[in-house]
Amino acid sequence: MKVGARNLRLLGAFAIAAALAACGPERPDESLAEFSAQEIFQRGEHELESSRRASRSVRYFAEIERLYPYSDWARRALIMQAYAYHRAREFEESAAAARRFLDTYPGDEDAPYAAYLLAISFYDQIDEVGRDQGVTFQALRHLRRVIEDYPDTEFARSSVLKFDLAFDHLAGKEMEIGRFYLKRRNYAAAISRFRVVVEDFQTTTHTPEALHRLVEAYLALGFEDEARTAAALLGHNFQANPFYEDSFRLLSGQGLAPDAAGGDGWLSQLYRQSIRGEWL
Repeated sequence: MKVGARNLRLLGAFAIAAALAACGPERPDESLAEFSAQEIFQRGEHELESSRRASRSVRYFAEIERLYPYSDWARRALIMQAYAYHRAREFEESAAAARRFLDTYPGDEDAPYAAYLLAISFYDQIDEVGRDQGVTFQALRHLRRVIEDYPDTEFARSSVLKFDLAFDHLAGKEMEIGRFYLKRRNYAAAISRFRVVVEDFQTTTHTPEALHRLVEAYLALGFEDEARTAAALLGHNFQANPFYEDSFRLLSGQGLAPDAAGGDGWLSQLYRQSIRGEWL
């Protein structure tokens, strides 16, 4: 049976395609070495904007660093690597690239942005770490650096908002653990968690509830003076808060009233400071 000319051409095309496939993908240096740094950079930008996988663009930016290591394009490519990795939610790689930029170009005009990328590479992982607060502490540390080192930038303003949210997140985790202990009637452990919120996170949204939970825990232990003082603190600083109403109802049910009972306990000291305007 004879094979027609058209079929021969098709067979030849399939053979060539198979041979190319067998060779595997070209290495980046083989396919990009003939291009200028600007051309490679533009290819990376195009890949970043057109591909659903932002990390694919990193190949181009990394090749600029390798092929043109001391050029201005290499500097620009490094910050773009940090950005591309962050868009791809590859946060460890983004942080590493941002750190490398800050180490190599500490005084560059893009240093504030690199510091911000480093900070949010931790901040954007906060909701993914469960009870592990290491990432939150790292986020706070690097956000503070942006705020202090680059105060007049847009990144500092954004970092202030994120810092407050991350700080609130830490307090929320303390509350979560405290409620866990409270439900299981481990009152001493619960009190220690709520105390951390009241003393160390007093500017967060969780302080009113922490004071109310202290009222609950102290009443459960029979420590009426401490419960009354916690409620007095709550009423002095957050009288319109629903948690104060709950605390007032609890105390009233036992014939007690919110009032600082005196003494040298930590709550009494906080109450005196609060009255003098030195707390909250």
